[in-house]
Amino acid sequence: MFSVGEFSRVTGITVKALRLYHEQQLLIPSHIDPQTGYRYYHESLIERARAIVYLRNLELPIEQIKLILNSTDDDHILTAMQSHQQTIEARIRELCSVARSLEHFISQERRVSAMTPTHFDVQEKSTSAMLIAGIRMKGHYSECGKGFSKIFRSFGRFVSGPPMMLHYDTEYKENDADFEACIPVKQSKTVEGINVRELPAMQCVTLVHKGPYEKLSDSYAKVFKYVNDKGYIASSPTREIYIKGPGMIFRGNPKNYLTEIQIPVQLSSAG
Repeated sequence: MFSVGEFSRVTGITVKALRLYHEQQLLIPSHIDPQTGYRYYHESLIERARAIVYLRNLELPIEQIKLILNSTDDDHILTAMQSHQQTIEARIRELCSVARSLEHFISQERRVSAMTPTHFDVQEKSTSAMLIAGIRMKGHYSECGKGFSKIFRSFGRFVSGPPMMLHYDTEYKENDADFEACIPVKQSKTVEGINVRELPAMQCVTLVHKGPYEKLSDSYAKVFKYVNDKGYIASSPTREIYIKGPGMIFRGNPKNYLTEIQIPVQLSSAG
């Protein structure tokens, strides 16, 4: 018979793992010295040990390996393996989704880091339609954070862009503002209190504001001046897109917050 060290070298199973398999009744030593407690393994256990190594490399749990090795029913073994295959494939799909979310997060942060001074000038652009999850709210603008939190909790890995606020008022309101906390999402699902819909494409005048939210009014003044100088007609809802702010990962410095202001516009009859 082999000592535990010898059996470990023959089978490629660590002594620690052999001890665990013994405790779990998966691989029981052929003999245990009653005085020293040393374990000894018969040569006939090598095949079972190698089968355990193979199945563990397939990430099968110990209890399932025990059932497979103790079974004499080939159909039962095949069913167990197919079930494990389905579990692995489900994990792969989940990990692929996580990888895509990481890719989006990294690309977004790199895009922000690569912004040049020209990005902070007033510009005109067309936005594409996007699927959003939104919560319409009444109150102070700062309460939008509650809406964002609920959407993030509900949609998680389906989030596909930075949060934004839609302003339905045409004027500033102190405590009874009409606004909507929104987040772009990759697919729709039904969640109570959250409206998932397509936000239409639009032509807008835009400006990326760098700095604390308290200074947004300065950037709004620049955007509205541009709109008026061009003779455009502003419409609602206006949008604030929070490109970089106090998030879950990067708390950041308010001086470095980035907020894109988008004012939907129509050409005036004169234009």
